[in-house]
Amino acid sequence: MGRKGPHSIGGVNFSKTIKNTRMKLIRNILLLFILLAITEQSWSQAVENAASSEAGTSPLPGIMTTVLVSAAALLFIVALIYMIRVNQFLYRRVLELEAARAGVVLPQPPLKVAVPQVQESFWTRMRKKYWEDPVPIEREAEILFHHNYDGIRELDNRLPPWWVNLFIITIIWSALYMFYYHWGGGGPSSLDEYNEEMERAKKEIAVAMAGAANAVDENNVKALTESSALAEGELIFKNSCAACHGQLGEGGVGPNLTDDYWLHGGGIKNVFKVIKYGVPEKGMIAWQSQLTPADIQKVASYILTLRGTNPPNGKEPQGVLWKEEDESKGESVTPSTHEGAGS
Repeated sequence: MGRKGPHSIGGVNFSKTIKNTRMKLIRNILLLFILLAITEQSWSQAVENAASSEAGTSPLPGIMTTVLVSAAALLFIVALIYMIRVNQFLYRRVLELEAARAGVVLPQPPLKVAVPQVQESFWTRMRKKYWEDPVPIEREAEILFHHNYDGIRELDNRLPPWWVNLFIITIIWSALYMFYYHWGGGGPSSLDEYNEEMERAKKEIAVAMAGAANAVDENNVKALTESSALAEGELIFKNSCAACHGQLGEGGVGPNLTDDYWLHGGGIKNVFKVIKYGVPEKGMIAWQSQLTPADIQKVASYILTLRGTNPPNGKEPQGVLWKEEDESKGESVTPSTHEGAGS
């Protein structure tokens, strides 16, 4: 006679019965999960259609979606736990019925022997219960499976509590995360974070550009043509320069800035240099301590736009005639013997 299989007792094979029972349970669980997924998808589609047909937005569809999804997830977990317990019960029941039919007595777990308990501290009990939870060697017979493979017995050990607790914590954390960032609207979405990063980048670029603008000097300065920069230059001119050169650049104590004659050279580089270092012997102060290089560039660029405006009450020309090609050659005009201050 051949050796009996591991799931045969007294010549009766009951593994097929257990397998069929488990397959039915798995099929029912999958069917329940599919039904819940279809229900959730149908509700989401209905919410989207309602939202697209209504002009205003209401938080009720989103709340109902959240409630439905949470209820479906909870129902699925409860059903899964119930199916597992039913599976365990049916496994034991089928095992007992097949053993009774074969006239075989199943091994019973040994009676528990009262072991004097050692008083442990609160933290030790918590550590063993929620972190370790080991089964003592003398109690391993209580968790032995009934099957026997060539004399090898299997223990029905539970998962380590630390692993189970961390797994539960991750589930709770994921639910809170989804509610805070996606369902509840309390946290920023991916789009919000992207927009914040873009705004931060724009500010950093502006700071970098401002630093580059303040690195300008009389050797590398270029005339600005942007209307915003010229408007700022005009404001600086009227607040700081108009007292000597007039509101329209017609001249006063200082020379006329609207003609083609310059005391210290025309062009953006010469005008920038005169504003920066001043002409102390003529009474013009150095503005480098009060204006940034970027501001000096703006007001110098604005002054160049005053050429040829011919304002009323213009002061007579002072200095020498300046031509555009003089600046391209990098020439700097020496001060004229004519009276006057400024450029």
